Amino acid sequence: MQRELTAPTPADPEDGGLPVLPELAARFAEAAGRTAPEPVGGGPALRAAACGYWERRGLWTDPEHVAAAPGGQPMLLSLLAAAGGDVLLTRPCASWYAPLARLVGRPAYHVPVPAECGGVPDPFALLETVRRVRAEGGGPRVLLLSVADDPTGTTAPPELLHEVCEAAVAEGMLIVSDETWRDTVHHPHGTVLLSPAEMCPEDVVVLTDLAGAFTPPGWPAAVARFPATERGVELRARVLSTLDALRAAPLPPVAAAAAHALDEPEPVRERTAAAARVHGAVAAAVYRALTAVGALCRPPQAGRQLYADLDELRGDLAARGITDSVELERELTRRLRHPVPGGHRFGDAPHTLRVRLSTLPLLGTGEQARLAALAAADPLRVPHVAEALTAFDTAFRELTRAGPRPTGTEGSPLS
Repeated sequence: MQRELTAPTPADPEDGGLPVLPELAARFAEAAGRTAPEPVGGGPALRAAACGYWERRGLWTDPEHVAAAPGGQPMLLSLLAAAGGDVLLTRPCASWYAPLARLVGRPAYHVPVPAECGGVPDPFALLETVRRVRAEGGGPRVLLLSVADDPTGTTAPPELLHEVCEAAVAEGMLIVSDETWRDTVHHPHGTVLLSPAEMCPEDVVVLTDLAGAFTPPGWPAAVARFPATERGVELRARVLSTLDALRAAPLPPVAAAAAHALDEPEPVRERTAAAARVHGAVAAAVYRALTAVGALCRPPQAGRQLYADLDELRGDLAARGITDSVELERELTRRLRHPVPGGHRFGDAPHTLRVRLSTLPLLGTGEQARLAALAAADPLRVPHVAEALTAFDTAFRELTRAGPRPTGTEGSPLS
């Protein structure tokens, strides 16, 4: 097991994401006067809306097999506590996975991802890790994966996902599929995205944190879909018991807004599509800037993140006193003036030179700035976005001694 750093992932406490849709704010306000708490696991309206959401994505769901919680963290915490056994995570993976496994006393083991994407383990490495853990006396019971991945911003090809799911099920593992970012695919008509629940319906719990595409981070809400089996019913009951012990029920105003968002009326669909388009354009520009200075990075396909490996630039970085991801995080956060978490927070070893980069700060810091980016036909030509991308490019070129860009637009991240 590699060293884990316990300091919290850096975050901007003032960054609440994109502006709230007026329709969601209205639903929130309408329910603000409710004094009765939402039931643990979510009320009928929220669970019914979640069923409709999944059915539109090809997953028939009954409300009795759905649970809601105030955010992805309490839901995953309850899932891991209920499932028992050791947990297998990808390397890299979302920064909040491993701490929750530790919190409920579940040993967690990282499995490397394949070359083409993050979010799912390499299937051969998965089987080898299961064999090794069992040989050491462990009991791997849960595989936590993400078909649209944070931190890498990639999606898993269906054929690879099928191979991984078959391997996990053959080893008797429960698959927890974090699908928080599935509705943020940058090019939905050119990306085939499937859920493991479509492949192995009896062995998959689907987890969706609505903060990925639908609600503000300050309105925590998440839903989970359990298998329609005896095992799934028992697991859901144990999850509800844990949520009850934690008093982790959705807040009534948040539940009302979340149910409306999951119903996906036209304004919600338009906002989701606009956000995916804008983040996709900015992520592509960031990718061009990173690869231009020699960083390795998978092409972004979903979400608001990219994961860059600067090991090829180790010599230039060492000359500036940067030899690991902790120092790289500190320096890039200083240069870019917003948090840039290092790879050690996502399961990678600290000696690596990897960082997760977010597109959200490049859209501006105020509500009007971000609305302007969302409304623009070409967000890269919005002045404050173009300035932010130029500053990003300059910061990396200065850091890696790649030198200034030639005059003109050829090779520019805006191209």
